[in-house]
Amino acid sequence: MAFHIPTLRNVVRLGKCIPTKCSVNIQSVRHLNLLEYQSKTLLEKYNVTVQKFIVADKIDDTNCLSAKLKAGEYVVKAQILAGGRGLGVFDSGFKGGVHLTKDPVKARNLVGEMLNRRLITKQTPKDGIPVNHVMVAESVDILRETYLCILMDREYNGPVIIASPAGGMDIEDVAHKTPELIKTLPVDIFEGVTDAMANDLAEFLLFKGDLKKKAAQEIKHLWEMFLKVDAVQVEINPFVETPQGQVVSVDAKIGFDDNAKFRQQEIFSMEDTTECDPREVEANKYNLNYIGMDGNIGCLVNGAGLAMATMDIIQLYGASPANFLDVGGTVQEQQVLQAFQILTSDKNVKAILVNVFGGIVNCATIASGIVGACKRIELKVPLIVRLEGTNVDAAKQILKDSGLPIQSASDLDDAAKKAVASI
Repeated sequence: MAFHIPTLRNVVRLGKCIPTKCSVNIQSVRHLNLLEYQSKTLLEKYNVTVQKFIVADKIDDTNCLSAKLKAGEYVVKAQILAGGRGLGVFDSGFKGGVHLTKDPVKARNLVGEMLNRRLITKQTPKDGIPVNHVMVAESVDILRETYLCILMDREYNGPVIIASPAGGMDIEDVAHKTPELIKTLPVDIFEGVTDAMANDLAEFLLFKGDLKKKAAQEIKHLWEMFLKVDAVQVEINPFVETPQGQVVSVDAKIGFDDNAKFRQQEIFSMEDTTECDPREVEANKYNLNYIGMDGNIGCLVNGAGLAMATMDIIQLYGASPANFLDVGGTVQEQQVLQAFQILTSDKNVKAILVNVFGGIVNCATIASGIVGACKRIELKVPLIVRLEGTNVDAAKQILKDSGLPIQSASDLDDAAKKAVASI
């Protein structure tokens, strides 16, 4: 029987972010990204043991470093979401976004080399990402690495804890090669992690004596955080034992439930959008789901499925979509204006195709929004509109009476042909 490892694709890696811009498997949802120091701050808030650290936004923040951070060795890390920091190169030519040193003066100098520079890694754009924060932390002596993860899993219809004494490596490889080193423990969401469960997990992770008690306590703190912040995943890898007799969460993946944003405003306000496409950030302000691509036909559609179909048919007729833009089912005229402003901010857009099926959406609202937007921004590129559904006749009359050079389409096929022909 195959061993089941629950996985969550949309998670946050402390200090690592895999780019999601692509033309397939697009999901109309944004996920919160936190920088490494922010995640460590959150863990610390819930009494989870992490490395001691300071964050420098300017070089003066490292004054008297040895007094602020008493450590035998320092690890200096540029704070960006992209991975590959250690092998990255700054635009100044300085190499490495992660350094170790025992000298506090050298640590200060390293911060100076990183701050306000652009770091280029395999996961960043060619010109890199600006480094606005640098974390200086105590280096952790690791005696032994284990793995611990709490996540929501559909197979178990609730939260589960996955643990392994083989940490610091890809957990799926461990599950494949040595499944006996994996323990999966479902958690009753109401009962939570009991003392017995925490002790059982600590014992499975091979913590002994006082360390077993400490590990069990850390597990309970992690569960408390998981519950309180509406997380969908808290993965600690590695969950380590130190020669000094401590249990430390050194690195983590944290995933948040975007539906809980309204009650986790403090956490979501920490989001760093430096590395995000400004158009995606702007779209999110107006509850628009936007993902930029490299095509030449801008798309404004309601519904993710219809958006994907629209993108496919554009490609079928020889052009390529410039974006994924789903305005959703409760769109208002002001959002249509914002959508057009975002679409036209892309200089590669040579035509715009609007494809709306009005079920919940009122086509007349869309039409009024289109007319208002075209007049407001003085649209310069061809506009093709296909509307169907609620109040479609009124909507078509609004477009016709506007006097604007809007091309109406009878169906999606007709709309795609006209859009491609117009460029």
